[in-house]
Amino acid sequence: MTPWEMVAVLAAGVAGGAINTVVGSGSLITFPTLLAVGLPPITANVSNNIGLVPGGLTGVAGYRAELKGQRDRLLRLAPASVAGALAGGLLLLNLPESTFTAVVVGLIAMSCTLVVIQPRLSRALADRPRRAHGGPWLWLGALAAGAYGGYFGAGQGILLIGLMGILIEEELQRVNAAKNVLVVLVNGTAAILYTLVADVDWTAVLLVATGSMAGGFLGARLGRRLPAPILRGVIVCIGVVAMVKLLTD
Repeated sequence: MTPWEMVAVLAAGVAGGAINTVVGSGSLITFPTLLAVGLPPITANVSNNIGLVPGGLTGVAGYRAELKGQRDRLLRLAPASVAGALAGGLLLLNLPESTFTAVVVGLIAMSCTLVVIQPRLSRALADRPRRAHGGPWLWLGALAAGAYGGYFGAGQGILLIGLMGILIEEELQRVNAAKNVLVVLVNGTAAILYTLVADVDWTAVLLVATGSMAGGFLGARLGRRLPAPILRGVIVCIGVVAMVKLLTD
């Protein structure tokens, strides 16, 4: 990479880390940037995934206040996220990228819809019993989101927010905090797999990691101050941009 290309990747890492912490879909900034500087698609994807893990960790640290009381819930969902990440990572290494594009677009569209209708559904379900941990449907949803995240990753946070917002009784900011933990588990698991068996560009990883750490910290400071309606709007807008990006590339 040239010096200017390195600056571009670093800046993309900052933006991607911030967006991932607030919503998700930060890969739609970092991944195309890595392609633009000349990395092959699979190498760009795995390098991007590894590089975003440190940003996820700073985002989790920034949301630690909202994580209080969610330990049991996350321990129940963590195995699903890890198992899904392994499955998705293996799919990435064995299937052509084009075969998953339609599924990715569909998942993002579905999750944006869930985020939009979540307040109305929550009111409709107010008199019905809901489990503190979301029950088997949320566990299966975390498994599916983990597989999606292990394959590509952009939008997995939106999907998790949509599912948890409907299936558990919790404030959106606390849902977002739990989402950040599960996304770190997915990306971290996939990163270990990629490091062992995939072609990784470690210069790209270092640049994305450095930028995403700063972005994760900034994203946590911003996201925790957003009112729920504004945060919901940000989620949907980024989801729409994600769908357009995937359909036009």
